[in-house]
Amino acid sequence: MAETKSKGTDNFKKKNTQKRQSPTWISDIRSGRSLSVEFFKKNAWLLMVFLVAILSLMGLRYKTKTKMEEIKRLTAELQRAESSKLQEKAAYMSLIRETEMKRLVEERGLGLEFQEFPPYELQLEKD
Repeated sequence: MAETKSKGTDNFKKKNTQKRQSPTWISDIRSGRSLSVEFFKKNAWLLMVFLVAILSLMGLRYKTKTKMEEIKRLTAELQRAESSKLQEKAAYMSLIRETEMKRLVEERGLGLEFQEFPPYELQLEKD
């Protein structure tokens, strides 16, 4: 019976030692075994390239976002300028038509004048 107990405890010890002798790469990383100073010394150039690439991508993204904001701002400004241009063109065309009409009236001698104020409505009193 004593032999049975010793065999059971021996099997248990073997299972525990087997797990500790062959750890997985996840447990290595968690315990810090695979990320030692030697690892960083050996792969310093690769880590620097990776770091520079990440920083470059972040800078590019920032630059792109600022350019997109500037494009939106300039687009809105362009729309306002186009609207203003159309209003000015309409006013100019109105002045040209008005000037042309005045010239024709004077040329034909019709005696018509351009009114500066709108016409008045007369109210008749009912007695």
